[in-house]
Formats: sequence, C-alpha cells, structure tokens
Amino acid sequence: MTNNNLKATTLKGFRDFPPSQALQRQWLEKKIRRIFELWGYDPIETPTLESLDLFSGQIGEDEKLFFSFEDQGGRQVALRYDQTVPTCRFVGQNRQQLAFPFKRYQIQPAFRAEKPQKGRYREFLQCDADIFGLDSPLADAELIALSLDIFRRLGFPKAKVLINDRQLLKDIPYPAIAAIDKLSKIGPSGVIKEMIGKGINENDAKQYLQTIQNLKPNQTINTIIYYLKQLGFSSDWYQFDPTIARSFSYSTGPIWEVVIPGFDGGSVLGGERFDKLVLDISGQEVPATGFGLGFDRTLEAAIQLGIAPQFSTLSSVLISPLDSNSLSYSLAVSQQLRDAGINTELYPDPNAKIQKQLKYANKKGIPFVAIIGDQELKDKTVTLKDMDKGAQETLLVSELVSKLSS
Repeated sequence: MTNNNLKATTLKGFRDFPPSQALQRQWLEKKIRRIFELWGYDPIETPTLESLDLFSGQIGEDEKLFFSFEDQGGRQVALRYDQTVPTCRFVGQNRQQLAFPFKRYQIQPAFRAEKPQKGRYREFLQCDADIFGLDSPLADAELIALSLDIFRRLGFPKAKVLINDRQLLKDIPYPAIAAIDKLSKIGPSGVIKEMIGKGINENDAKQYLQTIQNLKPNQTINTIIYYLKQLGFSSDWYQFDPTIARSFSYSTGPIWEVVIPGFDGGSVLGGERFDKLVLDISGQEVPATGFGLGFDRTLEAAIQLGIAPQFSTLSSVLISPLDSNSLSYSLAVSQQLRDAGINTELYPDPNAKIQKQLKYANKKGIPFVAIIGDQELKDKTVTLKDMDKGAQETLLVSELVSKLSS
C-alpha cells in the first residue's frame, strides 16, 4: 500500500550523493587508500552492526550518540560508532592469526546520532590507520607523520598537526579533560563553565585549565618531533599544544589533531594511543595507537581550497545510433572501445532523434559523441562530434580508438 503522506526525502543527517559528488568522493577515497598502502598498511573491514556492550564504557561522554536498538533476536546492538573499538575486538579475536606489529587501515561508514552541522553528519565515512603491538613512541611518530603525509600528497599547501600527550594530563580528572578539549570552540570561560556544570568547583576548574596551558613537551613529544624533522617536515607543519585533550576515555598516551590553515571547518583528523582498549575488550594486552581521518571535512577542505577536481561523468564518449539498422554496428564499436579501456556509453534508444541524444550528452558532460547512421554503417566509420568545440570529423574505428586514448 502506498502512503501518499510520505515525503521523498532523506532522513535528517543522512545524504544522497549525485554522480558529480560521488565521483569526487571516489577520487578522494582512492587517493587516501593509496597513501595508506604506500606506508605499508593493509585493509580490514568489520561489521556495521556490533553488540552494544562492545562500545559501552569505551567512548566517554558521547555514548548518548550511539544508534542502538534491540534486534529481532532480542540482542542489544549498535551501529558502528567508530572503527577503533571494533578493530580492537577484531585484534583480540584474531590475535593468533595476525603478524605483529599489525598495521591496518579501514575505510567504512560510521554512525552517530548527533546534531547535524557543517562537516558533521549522522552517517559519515571514516578513514582509520592503526599500529597494534608496539608501545614505542616511534609507532606514534610514524602515524603522526602519515597523518601529515596524507594532506601533503593530496596537494594541500599546508597542514599542521597539534600534538600532546595524555600522560601530561594524568593528574587532571577526565571530566575536566573532556571540557578542555573544547577550548578552541568555546574559549576559556566556556571551558570553566562546563567544568563547573560537571561538578568541579570554580577554583579547581581555573587551576586545571592553567595547569594544562603551562605544560611543556616531555620526552615522548620530543621523540615525535625529531621523527617528523627526519622525514622533512618543517616546524610550521607541527606544534606542541597542551590544550589538545581528545575526549575519548580510552586515550592513554600521545594525542594529536590535524588542522588545515585557511579551512574553517575544524580539525580534519584526530589520533591517540589507546594501550588498554584491547585489554578492556578481549582481556589480552596489546598496545595500540592510531588515528581517524574525517573524510567529509577533508573533502570540504579540498573543495574550498580548490584541490578537489570537478567531475560530471566518467564516460569519455557516447555512441549515438541514428536508427535500428545502426544498432548492431554501434554495439560492436562500443565493445571495441571498451576493450581498449575507453569508458563508453551507448544511447539505449536508436529511434531517439539525434538532437535528443546530443542534449543528453551535453547535460551529462560527456565530451564526445560518436554518431552512427546509414553512411557510417556502410563505410565502417563513425562521425565524432566534439561537444566542447562543436567540430565533427569522420574516423575509422581504429582512428577513433587512437584519438580517445590520447
């Protein structure tokens, strides 16, 4: 039964992607995937749905953002909130089959029931990289260097990583850390107000903030900075920032965020060491460190700064049969072009007028139309129309392949 009261619209916080946007997203995902692999990281995938117990107690104050429900089997389950917790479950479950240190990357959707805003959605693509099995600061340094290398290889003129160490904050209670993590958004007075709202008295709140602002780098931070220098990153690519706190309760060591100068959408990547998380989930001690890259924010930054290319279609040519007699030859030409690696679309209605077919190609942004009628069928040629210049030329199929391949 049709419900005429239903509106044809997406749910709040969820999105459709038309071809132009989907192609941009594929461009960025392919680039990021390649950079992960350049650094020796292998992909894994985990289920969209996990037991709610897996996430409970691991995320901190943002657990209210879980998409959770009872399934048909009466189990309490949740959509993937992040990729770190499921990967720790994966490592604990498959420890005997993995080679350590285990370096993995993961690019999958995550789901959070938060208020939609610029750069934040309820379903979003997350790109993670982690190292399991090493408690050395060199593992953190590698991941921080990888964090910067992603943006350098994507073509950003500059990115900056802000680095801190949760060990420097070990005498600060978690509610204060979670509030201080918002310093760049709500300012000092907002942070103090939030701490007071969490039950911390005003004097202690002011002291916690002052203590953090006066922190100096420790040996771990200095090791990381040395590593970055050795990889050719100048000092304007990194900065010690004691106010970077990261609100995840599982953070145990170095923490970092990446910001893009000139982009006002907030940090585009966040990482931390989480040595106890595998132990909490599986009972097995496996030190770990890693980061999550915000795919949507990175794409928005790439678009804003003119780095992301514009796409309309991947089709290089439209084969345009002028009548049903030309269809068989049009099919053969289409297949020859595809065999040559040329993205080729065949207009599906040979009885459509040529103007309609040209209008279709123009609307899709297909750069060339290969017209095939009675004369082309007789001569075993095509008439190639350049949709940008308007010029036409008659070509043999071999010449068409050469032209479109160049």
